Amino acid sequence: MPQSTRTPSTMTTDPQPGIPRHLLAGVLLLCGAVMLQAGCESLEYRPMAAGREGEIIVVMDSARWGGPVGDAVREHVAPYLGTLPAPEREFGLRRLSMTGQGALDAIRAQKNVLIVAPLSDNTDEARFLKARLDSSSIAAVMGGDTAIISRRDLWRQRQQVMYVLGATDDDLVRALESQGEDVRYQFNTITRERMTREMFEKGRQPDLEQQMLDKHGFAVNMQHDWFTAIDTTLSDSTGFIWLRRVVSSESWRSLFLYYVDDFNPANLTPEWVQAARDRLSETWIHGNAGGYTTTDYRRDLTSENIDFKGRFAYETRGLWHMVFRDDDGEVKPFGMGGPFLNYTFYDEDTGRLYMLDGTVFAPGYDKREFLRQLEVISHTFRTAGDVAHPVP
Repeated sequence: MPQSTRTPSTMTTDPQPGIPRHLLAGVLLLCGAVMLQAGCESLEYRPMAAGREGEIIVVMDSARWGGPVGDAVREHVAPYLGTLPAPEREFGLRRLSMTGQGALDAIRAQKNVLIVAPLSDNTDEARFLKARLDSSSIAAVMGGDTAIISRRDLWRQRQQVMYVLGATDDDLVRALESQGEDVRYQFNTITRERMTREMFEKGRQPDLEQQMLDKHGFAVNMQHDWFTAIDTTLSDSTGFIWLRRVVSSESWRSLFLYYVDDFNPANLTPEWVQAARDRLSETWIHGNAGGYTTTDYRRDLTSENIDFKGRFAYETRGLWHMVFRDDDGEVKPFGMGGPFLNYTFYDEDTGRLYMLDGTVFAPGYDKREFLRQLEVISHTFRTAGDVAHPVP
C-alpha cells in the first residue's frame, strides 16, 4: 500500500536523535540472541512463515488492546484507506497473547508479527521483550527512550517481526504515533516481496513480456491469465498498452502503461498526472455498453511523491467510475466503478515518462488485496537498460 519516499529506520528512539549507545548495545545483544536461537542451522532450512497475506498478528494483552495502545496500533499501523469504495484498513489485525508455549509457537509461525508491551509491566509479552534486552537497554527504555526494532526472518523464512518498546502505555502510544509509518513501510515491503514470489513462481508469460520489452523498451511481469487488450504506438514518441485479467463480466483487473519520450520532468505534477490519466481513460478505457472511465472526484484522491525503483514518481490513489456524455455533452455516471492505483515517473536514462495505472472492478468483494496485486505487478517494471545492467 502507500509507500514513503524515505527509507525508514529499523530502530528509532525518542526523544534523543539517533540511537543511544547503551540502547544500541541491546540491539546487538538481540541479534546475538537470535543467532543462538537459530544455532548453526542456516535460514533456508527453516519452514516458510504462515498466515494470511495482508494480516498482522498483534501480540498484546487483551486489556491493553481495548485501550489507548490498541487504538494507536489501529490508527497508525493499520489506518482506514479512504481511497477504497468501502472502509478497509491497510492491514487486517488479529490479536494474540503469549499464554503458554502453544501460543508462542503459533505466533512464531506467522508472516507478520508486531509485539507491543510496556517494560514496566509484568505481562507475558513484557517479560518476552525484556528477556531480549540487556540491563543497560532496559534502563534506557525505563528512563523514557522508546524504540521500534525490526527483525526479518526471526523464526521463519519470509517473516517480518517488529518489537515496540516503551516503559509505559503513554510511551508506546508516542512511539506508534511517531513511527507508525515506518512500521507500515516494513510490513508493506515484505508483503510485496512475498506476493511477487507467489504470483509469479508459476504461470508467467515470458514470451509476452519479451515482446513488450522488444517493442517498447520496458516490461512488467504477466500472470498466466492476463492478456493484452491494446498494444499500440500512438506516434514515434508515445505508446499505450492495456493489460487485463477478466474473471467474469462482474469482476476484472486491468493495468495500462503509457509512455512519452523526450518529456520535460519539470512538467510532472499531480495536476498533470490527473489530467493525463483522465484523457487516456476517456480515449482508451471503454465499457461494453458504451461510456468510458474517469476519476471520481467526489471521493478521496491522494497523491504522494515517492521513489519508485530509484525514479522520481507520484503515486496517486482514488476511485474511478464509468461515465458517458449525453447529447448535450454533459458527463453522466453509468453506475459502476472501483479503486485505482497510479504510478507516474520520469526515467532519466531514457528521458521518458511512464504512467502505470491499475484499476479494480469487483462488486461485492473487498478490494484491498486486489489492488495490492496491481501494486506488485507494477513493481516488476523494468526497462531494457535495467535488464542489461541489473542492480546487484
